[in-house]
Amino acid sequence: MEVETVRQSQKTEQKADHLKMISLENRKQSEARSTASGENTIKNGISFKERVLSRDNLNLAYKKVYKNKGAAGIDGMTVYELFDYIKENKSQLIESISDLSYKPSPVKRVEIPKPDGTKRKLGVPTVVDRLVQQAIAQAMTPVFEKIFSDNSFGFRPNRSAHDAIKRVTKFYDQGYHTVIDLDLKAYFDAVNHDLLMKFIKQYINDEWLLRMIRKFLTSGVMNGQLFQKSEKGTPQGGNLSPLLANIYLNELDKVLTARGHKFVRYADDCNIYVKSKRAGYRVLGSISKFLEKDLKVTVNQKKTTVGSPLRLKFLGFSLGVSTKGTYVRPSGQAKKRVKQSLKLLTKRNRGRSLDVIFKEINQKMTGWLNYYGIGKMKVFIKELDEWLRSRIRQYIWKSWKKTKTRFKNLVKLGMTRVQARIFANARKGYWRIAHSKTLLYTLTNEKLESLGLINMSTKLQSIQNA
Repeated sequence: MEVETVRQSQKTEQKADHLKMISLENRKQSEARSTASGENTIKNGISFKERVLSRDNLNLAYKKVYKNKGAAGIDGMTVYELFDYIKENKSQLIESISDLSYKPSPVKRVEIPKPDGTKRKLGVPTVVDRLVQQAIAQAMTPVFEKIFSDNSFGFRPNRSAHDAIKRVTKFYDQGYHTVIDLDLKAYFDAVNHDLLMKFIKQYINDEWLLRMIRKFLTSGVMNGQLFQKSEKGTPQGGNLSPLLANIYLNELDKVLTARGHKFVRYADDCNIYVKSKRAGYRVLGSISKFLEKDLKVTVNQKKTTVGSPLRLKFLGFSLGVSTKGTYVRPSGQAKKRVKQSLKLLTKRNRGRSLDVIFKEINQKMTGWLNYYGIGKMKVFIKELDEWLRSRIRQYIWKSWKKTKTRFKNLVKLGMTRVQARIFANARKGYWRIAHSKTLLYTLTNEKLESLGLINMSTKLQSIQNA
């Protein structure tokens, strides 16, 4: 009967049939109670162990891990294989977590290129470890959401980068026209484990939970075939890492709040707003001292800047000012990067079909526009639309290669045979051809859209009007 109730409650959320069947907790476990009491328990005397291992919590953790997909860890198990593993091993898995015999696997080290040419180090846990981490994070989040700063936005429920940007605009309107853009050097790899555990203990002093967290912190890293101990840091990529990162930097938030500073923090991206450059450098000095002495993290002096929010970027946005007031816009770097991405997708020698290229472009730009759509950028998008269509016309013209093929396709597009024959024999460069009246009148904007090319201006308007 219990299982049937769970099935009914999950019907609206589950995308795959097998999610309806999952039940990770047996009856013995559901009746288990921790011997801990007082500060080691949360509301109604329910221990963190019971909260983590509850059927509903584990089911929710499974659904989130499955939904997020992601690469396999060092054991090669994919999210698609997780259900069968749980079905076969649920009793042993839950027992090992309960009695603390569970041993997390080392995370798989992967490096992701960053726009500046450097690489971001990520850690990929096994899918089972992701499930357990997610279950722990879900149990801890309600506790810390009560104490986290209102100026912290990253990796928190019902808070987004857009909310952070709105807060930045508010501060600028209040007269805070100088920003301290803090950059923490390799923050996720620098987190001090002992300090982190100390910060957690301020609000949760549950021995079982603390030992489980420590297990994940010290599980190590597999860099190729080389195992590395993890004596510090909480690798990006783990389901628990964002919460732990916020707990750690909440200490910075508390100091900034106590000193009366205006600030916005999104994970390890922190901007502090003051009214003058002089104040900015003074605050930077004192906060840098706190970060390096008390939190044991390094401020990257080369990338940390004191300047105007109109010129500096935060979360990909800069501010602008008009007669109507302050507004946000995509930063110059964000514009440059998206154009470069489109340039790579439309390279003349890619040899991909138009359907594939249009699908890639549409996917890329839908995500980009949804994120940056809160910004003022109609003129930029109009120009980008025109440039992209020229890139597509160039691509199509090159794909036609032979004069015969060009003649045939131009006739299909409505040209007379005489005109088509003359233009098919043209020897101008591809980019020049793409801007010719002939292609503009045959491969029209409407024609390209009918073939599947996104109209970015129209898409932006629909996003902004929603």
